[in-house]
Amino acid sequence: MKTNSSPILLFVFSLGVCHSTFALWPIPRSLQTGSTLVKLSSGFDIQVNGISKVPQDLQDAISRTKTRLRSDKHQRLVVGRGATDSAALTHAPSLSKLTLSLTPSAGGTVNPIMQEATKDIAKRTESYSLTLPSSNGGIATITASSSLGLFRGLTTFEQLWYDDSTGVTYTYQAPVTITNDSPAFPYRGFMLDTSRNFFAVSDIKRTLDAMSMVKMSQFHWHVTDSQSFPLTVPGFPELAQKGAYSTQEIYSSADVQDIVTYAGTRGIDVLVEIDTPGHTAIISTSHPEHIACAQATPWESFANEPPAGQLRLASAATTNFTASLITSIAKTLPSTLFSTGGDELNVNCYTQDSQTQTDLKASGKTLEQALDTFTQATHGALKAIGKTPVVWEEMALEHNVTLSNQTVVMVWISSQNAAAVAAKGLRLVHGPSDFFYLDCGAGEWIGNDPTANSWCDPFKSWQKAYTFDPLANLTAKEIPLVLGGEQLLWAEQSSPQNLDSIVWPRAAASAEIFWTGAKLPDGSAVNVLSALPRLHDLRFRMVQRGINAIALQPQWCALRDGACNID
Repeated sequence: MKTNSSPILLFVFSLGVCHSTFALWPIPRSLQTGSTLVKLSSGFDIQVNGISKVPQDLQDAISRTKTRLRSDKHQRLVVGRGATDSAALTHAPSLSKLTLSLTPSAGGTVNPIMQEATKDIAKRTESYSLTLPSSNGGIATITASSSLGLFRGLTTFEQLWYDDSTGVTYTYQAPVTITNDSPAFPYRGFMLDTSRNFFAVSDIKRTLDAMSMVKMSQFHWHVTDSQSFPLTVPGFPELAQKGAYSTQEIYSSADVQDIVTYAGTRGIDVLVEIDTPGHTAIISTSHPEHIACAQATPWESFANEPPAGQLRLASAATTNFTASLITSIAKTLPSTLFSTGGDELNVNCYTQDSQTQTDLKASGKTLEQALDTFTQATHGALKAIGKTPVVWEEMALEHNVTLSNQTVVMVWISSQNAAAVAAKGLRLVHGPSDFFYLDCGAGEWIGNDPTANSWCDPFKSWQKAYTFDPLANLTAKEIPLVLGGEQLLWAEQSSPQNLDSIVWPRAAASAEIFWTGAKLPDGSAVNVLSALPRLHDLRFRMVQRGINAIALQPQWCALRDGACNID
């Protein structure tokens, strides 16, 4: 990576207000930069070369990039916000064009971005190369072997540009060369719980926009839980009709397809979760015959949080109902992944449920054996339609359940549990509460408990999340089992009003961990010191795009790189 050497720029460095690399997030795994100012020409255009039929979603992505280059109006985070660049920009070289093209291996044909983004997790191709020259009238290039790769390149290209406050769009470290930038891990996600509190489609789309900015690849939609069932499922309309908070707080089938398409065209696959057999109390409002200990009290004896209620997993009728329910929604989705949940089962609920005890006695099974039968039915139904089951870690570590080696396990209770999952030969996604839970540290939400803290205290800062090591305690043989990770927002104390501020820019920390990996492009280890100025920049750019990301520090600090660090 080239460094600045001009006397003027060295003076700026001495003031602590110029960053040594572009404020790219996630930072590419390969990056070389110069020190030349280059501005966009008034006639700047983006063209696609060598593709006979450009997919519509790629055309739309190009259009969005062209708009953002002019509308972001994001100024550099230096004292004066880059005002001193204006004089030099008068004589700066101009960039006339950006061309997108496929590598020879692609064969000249290209699938839509959405088709590439929703492929099997192990078969996605996101790599790209980018060049931006420092010569006047030069042409920038992005090359990739897929539309998804071209899209990732466009995302990087957008982050190279700033506004000088007079309408000039410019970059300040040309030439730029990024070679074969690709993610360290294919799964880079964010989970949103829309059951505890409802989030409108517009809120979810805004979240997807932010995710796309940082090259996240997976939206984990925890759409239902014990508190509400806001999802319209074909063939099961009564679940939402009786289980949603109101008729205005329901995701219709059209809404689901709208969200899935919006995500896919922005390089994001949607993993829907219907948590079973626990966390299903709300189903009792439409199907009481399938729920054990529905709203039993005291709830603490029957559930991890109110209201109590779990699917009667020992019942053949309930098992068939659940398999049919899951199939009905999963087959409408393009993703190959679907989560059946499986966390926080309460044994006492089943012990106290006379129907479950009768069913167990009739079948001659233990509760664990019944759970295995239930799981084989739901997972078998998913496999029959070409889907890969996803579960929470308890299904692998706490229960005697047979899981296919293709099953994806979400590690959430502790980061220390990933090694135990990998030791079983199961693929895993990191989502540990001790690093990645965004709701921690807000105090206890359960009433009549004034001295309590949240169960996962303390607050998980972006710096804490950024120190996470995805490969800790794993053997060389186990490392390929790690698909990536996600940060999660459980919404007991979240709603549309605080969605952006509680998630962004904190959730971007894992986006870089799982894209860039352990090393920065200069070979040094990733670290919070070099990350902070880039994350500041991302946050300010997000705000310019209507995402209400929270400030990381006083703006005085954001404009003076390193001035607010502890020595």
